[in-house]
Amino acid sequence: MEDYKKEFISFMVESNVLKFGDFTLKSGRKSPFFMNAGAYVTGSQLSRLGEYYAKAIYENFGDDFDILFGPAYKGIPLSVATVIAFSRLYNKEIRYCSNRKEAKDHGETGILLGSPIKDGDRVVFIEDVTTSGKSIEETFPIVQQQAKVEIKGLMVSLNRMEKGKGSKCALDEITDLYGFPAKAIVTMKDVIEYLSQTPFDGKLIIDSTIKSALDSYYAQYGVGN
Repeated sequence: MEDYKKEFISFMVESNVLKFGDFTLKSGRKSPFFMNAGAYVTGSQLSRLGEYYAKAIYENFGDDFDILFGPAYKGIPLSVATVIAFSRLYNKEIRYCSNRKEAKDHGETGILLGSPIKDGDRVVFIEDVTTSGKSIEETFPIVQQQAKVEIKGLMVSLNRMEKGKGSKCALDEITDLYGFPAKAIVTMKDVIEYLSQTPFDGKLIIDSTIKSALDSYYAQYGVGN
């Protein structure tokens, strides 16, 4: 496994973003792990997070795009932190854009905040994690309604590697449905491999009990390698 993936997994654990236990997901599934990007709350955390995303986006999609779109709400700070990192790391000015949950009817009206979207823009979506693809299902039409754009891809921080609405993982379903690539900084396979072998504060994050719960969960919901 690449060193930056190990660093990112450690970063998620240290930031209390990736947790193990008993959680009910938005999809209704009972999961032995949960990832909450809302737990990145400090300046240094957001700075590091933006750099990880920027490097992963650059590696997968290059810098030949114009807008980084982060669906509300968690996608807003993700997109802002990442365009800042992109400017710093690659000297490339990428505009950020997000949607509002409710359209604003005064001042700067409309459904978007950040940069306007115009014909010819090339767009990359950014999210924390996706289980069912619901967020893209909601925001993809919003972006398309603004202008004639090219979607370059989607970047998430963690590929949960489980079934979406059908038999494939959510990221593969997004690619099949919308025709653009969907990538992740790390996968749950990476996470399990690393945290099953690497102690934090003298103990394993994924011990035999948690590993058993993960195995059961993926026996029911898992897909991919």
